[in-house]
Amino acid sequence: MSGHTDMVLVDENGMRIDGRTATEHRPIKIEAGVLKNADGSAYVEIGKNKVLAAVYGPRECHPRHLQNPTKAIVQCKYNMQAFSVSDRKRPGTDRRSIEISKITAEALENVVLTELYPRASIDVYIEILQANAGTRCAGLTAASVALADAGIPMRDIVPAIAAGKADGHVLLDLNKEEDNYGQADVPIAIVPSTDEIVLLQMDGNMTREEFDKAISMAVDACHKVYDIQKDALKRRYSMKNEESDSDE
Repeated sequence: MSGHTDMVLVDENGMRIDGRTATEHRPIKIEAGVLKNADGSAYVEIGKNKVLAAVYGPRECHPRHLQNPTKAIVQCKYNMQAFSVSDRKRPGTDRRSIEISKITAEALENVVLTELYPRASIDVYIEILQANAGTRCAGLTAASVALADAGIPMRDIVPAIAAGKADGHVLLDLNKEEDNYGQADVPIAIVPSTDEIVLLQMDGNMTREEFDKAISMAVDACHKVYDIQKDALKRRYSMKNEESDSDE
């Protein structure tokens, strides 16, 4: 996020380079139950981002020293494929992946009823197949749907989206150019039933007024993402019901 470019990210009419207004998110597609061998799974596209999430568990926690006798632990592994970006990424874990894995697990632990599964582990795997800014939000959105698809009891589903600042404008759901050359990026995730914030980070600089506007914009958008998540799960369970009816 350099903040300096000759590229016009927002024109005089307030239109962005991809044709969106300041308050529009990119097209979102969510499918639940896409992997047969996982307990729960989801596929998410947000703009050009393509993300796959798989959930296994609750199952016995390994290594055993991580077990909690009073509740389950949520373990998350976020991974960007080498081919997910234009310049081939070096395979394997890096500091960024470790950080995103940690904050994703912490966000999900806020909604999963972990006390129902003492000494267990709920393992979440997030694979970024194609990256175009906002992958941590797309990954968390996918992971939340995958948990629900696995039938794991939760207080609510967690939607996530980012707001930010580019060319002096507060914008929703930054694309790659806005993320690279903008002045700030603010990813956020909420519990929609209470508007509780379970993830909030900031990279860059904003005034207090700009920050408040970005948060308000992102929370409103999270509720729209939440509706798309629920629709994906409804389609998934209607398919399950049709399959069970045909088996009978």
